[in-house]
Amino acid sequence: MASVAELLKGIPYLRTADAATRESMAKAATRRSYDTGEVIFLEGEPCAGLYCLEQGRVKIFKLSSDGREQILHIAGPGESFNEVAVFDSGPNPASTMALEPVMAWVIERSAMMTILRERPELCLAVIEFLAARLRQLVGLVEDLSLRPVAARLAKLLLDQAAAGGSSRLTHEQMAARLGTVREVVSRALRVLQSEGLIRVERHRIIISDRAGLERKARL
Repeated sequence: MASVAELLKGIPYLRTADAATRESMAKAATRRSYDTGEVIFLEGEPCAGLYCLEQGRVKIFKLSSDGREQILHIAGPGESFNEVAVFDSGPNPASTMALEPVMAWVIERSAMMTILRERPELCLAVIEFLAARLRQLVGLVEDLSLRPVAARLAKLLLDQAAAGGSSRLTHEQMAARLGTVREVVSRALRVLQSEGLIRVERHRIIISDRAGLERKARL
């Protein structure tokens, strides 16, 4: 229970919660594991609860009727997901899949709502967290609607570098993040290479000209 409570302490809207509250949540948590490529839950299914990642990365995505994928977010250790379904009592708004072996703790919606009723001061932290996620989604809509693929790709590569070095995404995953297809991503990568902004070494994308790539991302 101590390790779960410590994990919950890292969730933004639970940082101000006291130890007793986190311990109460930890007691209501169930540990689950998923293999690489395993679907954690599907869009439209009833909400199983709040997921807190202890290990591994997951992608949160939506699929079109023809199978085209749009990645909304990639979550890593210490992050939580599925708050929308927990807090609005509706079905899962998106699907989630493990990108690598995943260990997660799931807290049922009823337990979360009980804690919020008992600790109403946490509600403001929840609102702030959801507002930040909404800003991210507004930025995603702006990128998809107003920026060319090369500019969106430049921004994605910069974000990946800031998160820990060279890009860890495949061309297919980058296409899903950018709202396009693999072939278009490949062409955009060649453009960035020809402009001397990036280079590819052993399937790793290395930023050669950060300032130039930042200018490209602002187009």
